[in-house]
Amino acid sequence: MSAIVCSHVDKAYGATTVIRDLNLAIEEHEFVVFLGPSGCGKSTLLRMLAGLEDISGGEVSIGGKVVNDLEPGDRGIAMVFQNYALYPHMTIFDNIAFGLKRQKVPAAEIKKRVEAVSRTLGLEPYLGRKPTELSGGQQQRVAIARAMIKTPKVFLFDEPLSNLDAKLRNHMRVEIARLHQSLKTTTVYVTHDQLEAMTLADRIVLLKDGVIEQIGSPAEIYRRPGNLFVAGFIGTPNMNFIEAMVGRKGDGWTLTGAGTVLSLQGGDFDLRHGDRVVLGVRPPDLKTAQAGRANLLQGTADLIEFHGNDALVTFGSGGKEISALVPARECPELRAPVHYMFDEESIHLFDAETGKSLRRQ
Repeated sequence: MSAIVCSHVDKAYGATTVIRDLNLAIEEHEFVVFLGPSGCGKSTLLRMLAGLEDISGGEVSIGGKVVNDLEPGDRGIAMVFQNYALYPHMTIFDNIAFGLKRQKVPAAEIKKRVEAVSRTLGLEPYLGRKPTELSGGQQQRVAIARAMIKTPKVFLFDEPLSNLDAKLRNHMRVEIARLHQSLKTTTVYVTHDQLEAMTLADRIVLLKDGVIEQIGSPAEIYRRPGNLFVAGFIGTPNMNFIEAMVGRKGDGWTLTGAGTVLSLQGGDFDLRHGDRVVLGVRPPDLKTAQAGRANLLQGTADLIEFHGNDALVTFGSGGKEISALVPARECPELRAPVHYMFDEESIHLFDAETGKSLRRQ
């Protein structure tokens, strides 16, 4: 059993509370990513699971056993840090085998297990080398191998790729995903990089100021953000937000804002005449349209960022800066007039005061 349950967990440093009444259940074999901005408490929470930080209140259990007072070595976990923390004077073989040697595992068993884990991670050619002779990605694989060899119940990763360049991060992200598919070990992974979270996670736990804002699969969080913070944090390029006033029009509704009046049926949202709302629409959901159509966001192209197959077009509408991600072949000239439309199914509406989604469940 390797399920993890946090019940009413708090963490405080003196008068400063960094984790507040957190409740979370992670299923056996699940890959869960703690995601959020710097200072949101995600690494602190991971360290509490590992036993590296004391828990101020509540309970943490692993495999059905409360571990609040257990030492890290007694929790059945293995942790991979942002810093590889390899011993520079030891060979790669000895770095991987270090934990087993301390446990006085027989030499033949150590050799067998090191060879097996090295084969899984493609480290066999490097076992006789020192860490300084390896690239950053290879050193991170050694750190993962050192964790794997303990055959833990739970893997904990604390921003393991943040020290790598973009190409290596992409490569290691794929390797970690394949490793999880092979081992099926319960995994908790901390990152501030939403691309890592979206591509690796079975579920994302999105944190802000020590509180869980939303839990869900990457698709759920992307398609149905529960509030303005989640909508603004998830998705690249960032979602456009337009403040608007709701009006009743026959069987439908109008949204007045950003220098335009938009009409919609509104059946998916809880709306009332006179409400102040925030309309959210992602740049890829804005489509090039002809002038004169209804429900247009339009203006003059102020900035164009070429992305290869796509181009990000930024324009002003009613004093609001809006971005559209369009196919490169539809990219306008700088300073040219632009007109974009959207499908009602692709928009999001949030209460302007509370920030909560107005989408009906």
